[in-house]
Amino acid sequence: MAWLNAVVQGILLGGLYALFACGLSLLFGVMRVVNLAHGDFAVLAAYLGLAVITGLHVPLLWSTLAVAPLFAVVGYLVQRLIIQRSLEVSPLTTLLVTFGLSVVLQNAMLEGFSANSHSLPSGWLAAGSFRLTPQLSIGHFSLIVFAAAVVVIVSLQLFLSRARLGRQIRATADDAEAASIAGTDVRHVFGIAAAIAFATVALAGLAFGGYSSFDPGAGTQRLIFAFEAVVIGGVGSLWGTLLGGVVLGVSQALGAQVDSGFGVLAGHLVFLAVLAIRPRGLLPGRVT
Repeated sequence: MAWLNAVVQGILLGGLYALFACGLSLLFGVMRVVNLAHGDFAVLAAYLGLAVITGLHVPLLWSTLAVAPLFAVVGYLVQRLIIQRSLEVSPLTTLLVTFGLSVVLQNAMLEGFSANSHSLPSGWLAAGSFRLTPQLSIGHFSLIVFAAAVVVIVSLQLFLSRARLGRQIRATADDAEAASIAGTDVRHVFGIAAAIAFATVALAGLAFGGYSSFDPGAGTQRLIFAFEAVVIGGVGSLWGTLLGGVVLGVSQALGAQVDSGFGVLAGHLVFLAVLAIRPRGLLPGRVT
């Protein structure tokens, strides 16, 4: 039963990793941009969520209504003012620029919030659980995060396949030059894609803050987990991102069941194994 409990908890943890990874997958699928500041933006979202919760005295779930739209605006501006200009130079420049953004964000958060660890108060969500058996229970907050990841990915798939703007994003991802000739404002479409990606980053950051403590340097490990989930599932595939997150979460949970210090390493080993056996991932595809 302990092993079954580890698998269940790993699946739920995979939802958190999928939330982190879907924004990374979307940016790469549309613009071929690897955002090295991805994890740091998630941590920044957690800090903003903490400010909203303590300042307005609202629950964690309500703070998403303020933080996610704000991050969507930030994502649009970051893409139009910073990433787009680096894209016009070379793909390598985007790596350097987003790495610089990561350094700036980490130092800014150190100055603004200190190096102390914080966590988001989640109230009854953190303590409550559904007890299925005496040895197996499912936490309310973990279940909500997993459900949120599924809803976000399903919504993105429907948006990209059925909405007019979603089809423009798909066309631009396929051939930006042809889309531009057809009258599409490529820069605006890229900005919308970045806004969506940053909104999902905000959700991931708030979920992470409710899951565990965070500090200004926590973004690097979140970036690694998100990158591993994307690669395991298949670069450019949103459903693959969900599968990759689950595989990573389960492997970490089972590794921790073997030894408490083996959890993260087990996830890295599974990532390397998938990379060696199936370099394109378990569900190769494209975000569009």
